[in-house]
Amino acid sequence: MSDAEQPVIRDKRRLDPTTGELRTAEEVAAADAAATAAAERAAEAGALPGEEPDGGASETPDLASAGAASGATDADDPVAAAKAEAADLQDQLARAKADLYNLDQRFNQFVKRSRVEVQAEKLRGVESVVEALVPVLDDVDAARAHGGLEGPLAAVVEKLESTLTTRFEVERFGAVGEEFDPNVHEALMHAASDEVESETVTQVLQPGYRVGERVVRPARVAVTGPQ
Repeated sequence: MSDAEQPVIRDKRRLDPTTGELRTAEEVAAADAAATAAAERAAEAGALPGEEPDGGASETPDLASAGAASGATDADDPVAAAKAEAADLQDQLARAKADLYNLDQRFNQFVKRSRVEVQAEKLRGVESVVEALVPVLDDVDAARAHGGLEGPLAAVVEKLESTLTTRFEVERFGAVGEEFDPNVHEALMHAASDEVESETVTQVLQPGYRVGERVVRPARVAVTGPQ
């Protein structure tokens, strides 16, 4: 469009578009002159009033492209990748420590059970030996009671009994005057008397033997109870 065809811009508004106040005649003339001068400058630059001098809209950044570029930057960020890898390694380390702790606890429990089982097997072995020796010990006790245990044989028997007592916790029990206890006594005879107030052992027919707290054989006794 030629300069002659350019529209003429006039600003005859009596109200100021900015303040909303009534303009004077001088202010209307000044606004009109300013509008005309702006139109002439726009015509000389080849653009209509309100447009950019190059005739195009103002440039705006492509937000989608910028976001994509930002995402690509984050994905390629070596610091972020290193942090992610460190977090994964920390998780693996925590799991490995938990597995090691559980394994250590199971091993400790295994050791404890093994020690208990070994001790129990040892005790059962001693009990088995004592059970086999009980008849011999009965004969030794009977020989001692009748004065038939003398000389070198007596020394050997005492050594055997001492070894059973000190090394294997073998104990002989059962005595006249004890209160009858069915857990450690076996009554072979029973009588009644006014001289006793409770069930009392009045005769030991065969002594009892125990290993530690376990009774290998109860004491076989005669019991007298109140009338």
